Amino acid sequence: MVNSVKHLSLYFILSCALCSCEKDFDIEYRDIQPIPVIEASLSLDGARVSITETTPMDELMNRTRYTDAVVTITDLTSGEVHNLSADSDGYFISPVPGVVGHDYELSVARGLKHYSATSSMLAPAGIADLSFSWIKMPYDQVAALQIIIDCGTSDIEQSFWILIYKNGEFYKQSIVRDTYSTDGTINVTLMTSRRNPDDDDDDDVLLDGDLVTATVAPISASMYDYLEGLLNNSNSSLMFAGDFCLGYFLASPVAERSVTYRPDEF
Repeated sequence: MVNSVKHLSLYFILSCALCSCEKDFDIEYRDIQPIPVIEASLSLDGARVSITETTPMDELMNRTRYTDAVVTITDLTSGEVHNLSADSDGYFISPVPGVVGHDYELSVARGLKHYSATSSMLAPAGIADLSFSWIKMPYDQVAALQIIIDCGTSDIEQSFWILIYKNGEFYKQSIVRDTYSTDGTINVTLMTSRRNPDDDDDDDVLLDGDLVTATVAPISASMYDYLEGLLNNSNSSLMFAGDFCLGYFLASPVAERSVTYRPDEF
């Protein structure tokens, strides 16, 4: 297992998906003030925090990251406090790694507003296998990406966030619980590219030689519920205390594994 940090804006992904619709609708939008969005991760490689704001539906997406904030992460187990500083890309970062079994609090102060969230660093999972196989469907054969998660044995229900990248760019994602685990492993199958795609611009299309990378992060039950709401385009539970904002704080070790897409070899 390789520990790595992959960072992703869920709000950016979901906004792109919504904007992909080409049909025009005449909708009158309410004038709502932008809402802060805090997306923060702490892994075995350090921390990174993004602060953005929502964009009104009738305006171009605002991708600005705001750096006018004071951001700290407190190790509630050891009492250590770490100040994060903004890098050239607008992320607040810290090289201090998280420790499995420790509890953490993220604190963000911006102007007169204050936001905080807590997260526990869960035990790492592993990716035992990442491979493709063809599945025959009525319309074509589809390349199925199989991910075998090594989740170990635990009496506590475990949940995982799976992110898939194609040549370093976001491709797919999924969340899964260990309800169906067998002998400490979970078998996850994601449908990807058709053997004979009708449209080469289809987002699902993979080409011979594409590098497909999977990351798996253990997540809490509350984080699972939060992601489930977002992925279903419904209201998610609030992850932050203090003033109102959207977003999440996830302390989690990340497992990573890659495979090259070779359609003639499976």
